Amino acid sequence: MLHSQKKFTLKSCELQPGAGARTGHTVEDLKQSFLDHLFCGLGRIMLLCTPLDAYTALAYTIRDRVLKQGVRTLETYDEQDPRGVAYLSAEFLPGPHLPNKLLNLGLTETARKAMEELGMDLEHLMEQEEEPGLGNGGLGRLASCYMDSLAAVEVPAIGYGIRYEFGIFDQVIKDGWQVEVTDKWLRFGNAWEIPRPEIAYDVYFNGHTEVVTGPSGGQTVRWAPGTVVKGVAYDTPILGYRVGACNILRLWKAEAVESFDFAAFNHGNYYLAVEDKMFSENITKVLYPNDEVAQGKTLRLQQQFFFVTCSLQDMIRVQQIKNRPLEKFHEKWAVQLNDTHPAIAVAELMRLFVDEHGMAWDTAWNVTRKTFAYTNHTLLPEALEKWPVGLFGRLLPRHLEIIYEINARFLDEVRAKFPGDDARLARMSLIDEAGERYVRMAHLATVGSHHVNGVAELHSRLLVETVMHDFAELWPEKFCNVTNGVTPRTFMAVSNPPLAKLLTDRIGECWLHDLHRLRELEPLATDAKFQKQWREVKLGAKRRLADIIAQRTGISVDPESLFDVQVKRLHEYKRQHLNVLHILTLYLRLKRDPNANIPPRTFLFGAKAAPGYFMAKLIIKLINSVADVVNNDPAIGGRLKVVFFPDYNVKNAQHIFPAADLSEQISTAGKEASGTGNMKLAMNGALTIGTLDGANVEIREEVGAENFFLFGLTAEEVQQAKAAGYRPKYYYDRDTSLREVLDYIASGALAGGDANLFRPIVDNLLNQDPYLVLADFRDYVDCQERVSALWRDPKAWTAKSILNVARMGKFSSDRSIRDYCAKVWKVEPVPVPE
Repeated sequence: MLHSQKKFTLKSCELQPGAGARTGHTVEDLKQSFLDHLFCGLGRIMLLCTPLDAYTALAYTIRDRVLKQGVRTLETYDEQDPRGVAYLSAEFLPGPHLPNKLLNLGLTETARKAMEELGMDLEHLMEQEEEPGLGNGGLGRLASCYMDSLAAVEVPAIGYGIRYEFGIFDQVIKDGWQVEVTDKWLRFGNAWEIPRPEIAYDVYFNGHTEVVTGPSGGQTVRWAPGTVVKGVAYDTPILGYRVGACNILRLWKAEAVESFDFAAFNHGNYYLAVEDKMFSENITKVLYPNDEVAQGKTLRLQQQFFFVTCSLQDMIRVQQIKNRPLEKFHEKWAVQLNDTHPAIAVAELMRLFVDEHGMAWDTAWNVTRKTFAYTNHTLLPEALEKWPVGLFGRLLPRHLEIIYEINARFLDEVRAKFPGDDARLARMSLIDEAGERYVRMAHLATVGSHHVNGVAELHSRLLVETVMHDFAELWPEKFCNVTNGVTPRTFMAVSNPPLAKLLTDRIGECWLHDLHRLRELEPLATDAKFQKQWREVKLGAKRRLADIIAQRTGISVDPESLFDVQVKRLHEYKRQHLNVLHILTLYLRLKRDPNANIPPRTFLFGAKAAPGYFMAKLIIKLINSVADVVNNDPAIGGRLKVVFFPDYNVKNAQHIFPAADLSEQISTAGKEASGTGNMKLAMNGALTIGTLDGANVEIREEVGAENFFLFGLTAEEVQQAKAAGYRPKYYYDRDTSLREVLDYIASGALAGGDANLFRPIVDNLLNQDPYLVLADFRDYVDCQERVSALWRDPKAWTAKSILNVARMGKFSSDRSIRDYCAKVWKVEPVPVPE
């Protein structure tokens, strides 16, 4: 490291008068900076400038201003040495960076004018940005919302994850089927990231352990790895909204320690010359490899350990640079485990402390447990991560030894509290001994953390009543709730500028700092003039989306129709197929009676199915087959339209959320941990039809029961139905509409006469129906009748839409972060000068 006797700070290095274009905020400053980057950074002239060139020059222009705040932030943290948050997540879905950073700097309109004066359109340039596909869905989007809010409320933080070369697949629909296409999000580079090749750490795999006797006679364990790769840091600045704080998202890329074996090359073995490079880089090549096969399982575990050890080594490096003793590591770092993917961190921090830094076991364990907190995101037993002991031991031999030791000590603690309860010991053990032996990662995270939180009040209650019941009895004080939230900057201000302008014109910009201020809209819910403005904003969003739908799918939809939206990951428990059953109910009713009083509706789906999830992919095919039949039936007269919007991601969501009238949140009660799409849609004025599941419960409490369309069994009733021996055919036999719809699907009418195509769906519903679709069908259809009745009264609908937005203050991710700071992390904000 280069040291200088003179301390240079941002202030001492400020540009001289006349050179303000580098970080200035005027139109002329932005124009000059843009041209400097275009000419001197990219070597382009305006005549040959492509849209991608122009986007890149603008991104660098804005990045300069962001990084100025990043330097100020680092200087402030260096001076004050605060306790900070390290957020470990295998997924991040930030969405496009440019519009968010323009908003947070307050430069959107300035940049628009600067680009106009240079003959360019800002919206067109922003469309050039490739979305980083670094996540699968809600988990990654939540992590990015939290990074945004950590900066917005000025909490010192760093996010740690993986720089996947290929992200979540791009989805193409061919003949109604999902086809996965490689997401090459880095093919044109990434203007927002800064490579840090000097920040790199060795990562060990395989090999064996051995006991080593030191000079003083003491014994330590040494891991002799079979493979070593290198993790290299790539930093992305995360700027807070209209504040000085700018935190870091640090993603790790895997590289070979030696990328080229010159000796092998000289001997003519050209493959061997680059073999290490190929093996190493595979670790961060793709998001979530198919783990149906052994190689996929191995690679996924490699990914998890890879980013965890790089992150922990990085934190230890900072601890040592600041001359802090490692025994006080927990006093400066609050490390949050986002689900079980980073749970191996518990064993790895113990290894680093004990094996690499000579810390006594008891001291290391005390520090470790005070460092970590764990967020549980699922009640589904199959989603609680487990690794076969054989695979785990081959890949991470030292960690398996450490986990065995943690487990032995932990089970002694359980025996002391619950003597003679062997069944409890088996349930709580970190090792599942029933059949093939597995390492239970959720148990490891729970044992090694000082807090465990659920992500909605219902989820947190069910967590301690079901999957974590034994642990909650042992450590009741360890469990708490932090309801998820989403950032209103991304999902209101950036996604829906006309709505944001309407809100700001009425109550000022305060709501973007404090979403509870939207309550000031309540008196306007029945104001005729405001209602008219509200409906104009919504209709404008629907017209824009209708144009996009026509471009992407060729389907023409009526913006005046009710836009009924279900956009989320495709999973049976989310019950997209229940929605389909309702669509077919309406369709068959109209076929029988073309004069039926059914308001025009556009049903919009957006979802990706995991590549190996057969039933989910078949449901996508079903949706598209229904669309083909309904959209092309002249007898319907266009009163129903069904659209499957391909490649649902953050950018596409930002077109959909503002246009939604009805938000479908219809998962089986007790299965959805929280959900965040429900929040984003409600923030944009959609009314919710939903079960008492996840955060729906709290949304209904906040907006008012009268402004929420409730249906379905409760979580307790679901459990009772299953315990009593649930028989789905009972509902089929007694409900003529349900029977008509299922028989229609089974007939092959949606598949060109092929009665076998959708038979797996029909058979599953009639014989198993694990998510109680048939049990909730009648209540759902009846509830949809109430939706239609309200839609016929535009004034009443608009009033409820306004109240939904006005009462969404609780669901800002800023509130979530403040809850984490108070309940879990014990971290205070650190203001940074602008």
